[in-house]
Amino acid sequence: MPSADTAAPTGAVDSVPAETDPESTRLRPGQAGYRRMTLALFAAGLAAFGLLYATQALLPTISADLGVPADHASWTVSGATVGLALAVLPLSAVSERYGRRRVMTVALGVAVGLALLLPLAPSLGWLIALRVVQGAAIAGVPASAMAFLSEEVRAKALVGAVGLFVAGNSIGGMSGRILTGWVTEAWGWRAALAAVAATSLLCVVAFCVLAPRARHFTPQAASPRALARTVRGHLGNALLLRLYAIGLLFMTVFGSVYTVIGYRLTGEAFGLSQGLAGSVFVIYLVGTASSTAAGRLTARLGRRGALYLAIGTASTGLLLSLSGRLAVVIAGLVLITAGFFAGHVVASGAVSGTVTTGRAQAAALYQMAYYLGSSLGGAVGALAYRAAGWGATAAFALAALALAACVTLYATRRAVRESRATATTVAAG
Repeated sequence: MPSADTAAPTGAVDSVPAETDPESTRLRPGQAGYRRMTLALFAAGLAAFGLLYATQALLPTISADLGVPADHASWTVSGATVGLALAVLPLSAVSERYGRRRVMTVALGVAVGLALLLPLAPSLGWLIALRVVQGAAIAGVPASAMAFLSEEVRAKALVGAVGLFVAGNSIGGMSGRILTGWVTEAWGWRAALAAVAATSLLCVVAFCVLAPRARHFTPQAASPRALARTVRGHLGNALLLRLYAIGLLFMTVFGSVYTVIGYRLTGEAFGLSQGLAGSVFVIYLVGTASSTAAGRLTARLGRRGALYLAIGTASTGLLLSLSGRLAVVIAGLVLITAGFFAGHVVASGAVSGTVTTGRAQAAALYQMAYYLGSSLGGAVGALAYRAAGWGATAAFALAALALAACVTLYATRRAVRESRATATTVAAG
């Protein structure tokens, strides 16, 4: 079948005219187009996030093979997330001009091409440099995906669709880490990176085949002045700023925990093999479940209630992770993962539902904050571990969750004040 991008008419790239009532033509659960959309975005998430975190489970082996400490090797992860954070906003502007589907396709293709070069990196410096560029390429997926869903999926089904995309992210992250762990044990970390590149290529092909043609995208000129104006407007929105801060803080926790945990599990305390330590990432399935349940949690508890639950769950997990018993540490990782993914879906879904214009930029700013949090968490968490062990890493992560709780509490108190002011105005009228 022809590509949706090549089939689009000149001047309306990646789009077709919508009906008079756009909502009536948007995708909803039960439709074949909705299933194709969610499967395509699921495959994109598998590829993008399998590639993004490809080296995370390999860090102890990379440290040993290249003779570098944890905080140096951690930059093979943090470098990729820095590249993504820096590129996500510019690529969101490109997606406004050329279409979400096209940008995602090119981004994934470039990222896979770079993945094929990673096993050939002669030194840590080269490996980090390639990872930074690869992260910048991967940025095309989060820069476009949320806007793609917001434009093509009915509002009532949006949280569920976002949840499935994030579930793909979690499974991609999980499968990549498990695969690399066992392949590294058998053939080394370079072979593991090659395996991730091959599996990601299959996912990219699936995305290209499944992704439906856009019906509600309208191309806009990529004007730096217009982009700056849109960004200023979003940064002037207090609700968006709080959501960005929450995304950054949650990802700081997750980045610190999963960048460092491999060193703890393969170290003297537990002595797991690289393959067994990588298999711990099967816990990401918990993230898949909590991602898809986030919509129900939000409907029952409200957005802030769901965030409080996510923060409390992750905090409990961090406290359990201090145990010297492996089973208790694993239980702690389960709770950290469940809390993180629930909080991320709630915050990112709220960003998509808050704005009506500049959706790609709003989502890109969230992703920028989110991945800066990942870089911060990985780098500082590894430094803390090198200085004082796992307890220091856990304390750093708990401090980030405490800040997230403060942001949510501020929003709660503000909402209560506004509600009381509205009630007083109505009573006076």
